[in-house]
Order: sequence, then structure tokens, then C-alpha cells
Amino acid sequence: MSSLTNKTVLVTGGGGFIGSTLVEQIIETDPTMVRVFDHDQQRMFRLQNQLEQSETSLQYLLGDLRDRSRVSRAMEGIDVVFHVGAIKHVEMSEYNPTEAVQTNIRGTRNLIQAAIEKGVDSFTAVSTDKAADPSSVMGATKLIMERVVTAAGAEHDRNTNFNCVRFGNVLGSTGSVVPIFFDQISNGGPITVTNPDMTRFIMPVERAVELVLSAHEYGAQGRIFVLKMPAFRVGDLAKALKSTYAPKYGFSRDNIEIEYIGRRPGERTHEKLLSHEELARVEERKEMFVIHPDINVDDGLSTISNSVEREYTSANATLLERDEIISLINRTNAIEEKVEVEV
Repeated sequence: MSSLTNKTVLVTGGGGFIGSTLVEQIIETDPTMVRVFDHDQQRMFRLQNQLEQSETSLQYLLGDLRDRSRVSRAMEGIDVVFHVGAIKHVEMSEYNPTEAVQTNIRGTRNLIQAAIEKGVDSFTAVSTDKAADPSSVMGATKLIMERVVTAAGAEHDRNTNFNCVRFGNVLGSTGSVVPIFFDQISNGGPITVTNPDMTRFIMPVERAVELVLSAHEYGAQGRIFVLKMPAFRVGDLAKALKSTYAPKYGFSRDNIEIEYIGRRPGERTHEKLLSHEELARVEERKEMFVIHPDINVDDGLSTISNSVEREYTSANATLLERDEIISLINRTNAIEEKVEVEV
């Protein structure tokens, strides 16, 4: 029996790519009710149609994380919170930093306050590799979000467990590089590459959701969970997709060009999942790292074994070869289906 069985669950950003997959997985655990909170009515409508045959009680609440009264309403009667909603696009956040702060930091704070007031049992927030030594506005807001969440347990009576998960590119998520490249290939190119030597972490959405649920199950206070995952060179990804999928869209491999456009604002060449500052607080496990809180959280689980000695970056992670990239994509059927719908 899952710890979500017979629980009431709130998923913010539940209409998005990761959030909707999380909702689908939660339904399989026989919760009493799942409440989906999102600002996008089209995404909510699509999810509602997709899940209309579900026997689980589902509620769909339109609202904004910045609206404290609406967040408080969303939190009523909730046992478990999964906070996925965010402004997550790097370049967009560079040009709209105030909006990123309002949603990613203040919106999260609104959720935390409501969770404490309503007596929620568990609160798990989704972060990003861009929060480790951030070089972008989005990454900086996510770092502060992590600190706000992990500090919440120490600030209050800790009836609510507060944790975060941190991961890299989720295969096929909206605005990420793989569906963008698919879209460009389906239209005959060019494929726009910022830097062919740029590396990025990658994971299937199912693994991302598995990590989110594992963090909830762990039950400790103020931890950040980081799943070990492979990485890829952006240039290798572009060439692999071009070679494999151009003919499927009716184009010759030779006719689709790869155009190098240079780094976008806020981007960095390699991503990090663990920063140097965090290493003394990191515990290594078989499939993940656990970052312990920097502040004192007396939950009896503060002992760190199997500590880590170097930063975990997309440059020193296992790099996928081109055939391995294609194999991973082929195992994720939603990628091609998603692109075909959007073209």
C-alpha cells in the first residue's frame, strides 16, 4: 500500500508535462482525491478530458500561485502537496525577472504558509539543476525556492515534512531541447544549436516522477533529492535526431542544416546537480544523492555517510553516445506523439 492511499493530494502545475504525468501516477495509488491546481485552462481542459474515465475523485482548480486566497482555497482538506508549478524557461526569465521571482519564490512561500496553516502532512517541491551555483535568473529563483522550502521545517513545529527534488532536462518537457529539435526537423530545419559542446542532463519523465514520489516517501525534513542520470552533448543530440528522424518527416538527412547560434542569455555550457558548496552535506546512495540541510533540523536523520568529493556536473556524468540517445528517446513514445500534435 502506498503512503498516498486514502490521502487527499494537491498537485500544482498539474496540467503541465511533468505535473500531468505525476497526477496519472498518483491516481494509481488509490488516493481519496487529487486536486489539480494550474493557471492554464487549456492544459487543465486537456487533462480533464484525458482522465475523464478515472474512478478517482479529481478536482480542477484554476488559479495563480501568487494569489494567496486562491492558494489557501486549494490547500483546504489536503494531506500531501506536490509543488510542480513554476516559471521554468531560462531565457524568458532573463527578460522577465520580476515575474520569475513572483511565481517561483513568492508563490512557493504562499503555498508553504497555506500548508502550515492547513496542517498538511507532506510538501515536496520540484527544482532544477540550474539551482546549483545558478548563472541565470530562473536558476537563482529556484535556489531561493529550495532554501525557502528546506528552511520551512526548521522554522515551524515540523508537523509538515518539507523536501525538494532536483533534476535536469526531462525528456519531452515543454520548451526543452528535444521537442524543439523535433519541431525544427519536422519543418525541414534548420536545427538551431547554441554550442555543440554544451552538455545537459537528461531523464525520462517516468524517472522524474519516481524521484518526486520517493522524496515524499522518505519522510525526513529539509532534504534535496538528486537522481543520478546520464548527460548528452547538444551537438550529438542534434546530429542523432537529424540522422534518425529526418526521413520519417519526409526530408533528406543532407538537406536539414544545423545552425550554430551561440549561447542564449542565462545559459551555461555545463549544468550542475551538486555544487561545491553542497558537497559536505551530500550523502551518496545507489541511485541518488541526498543533500542534507545546511541549517539545524533535529529529525534524528542527520548522519551523513558515503559523502561526495566532487561536483556532479553534466561534463563529468556519463555521456550518452548517439545510438544511446536515440534508444532513450525511442523508449519514450510521448516525444514523437507530442511533436506530431504540436506541428
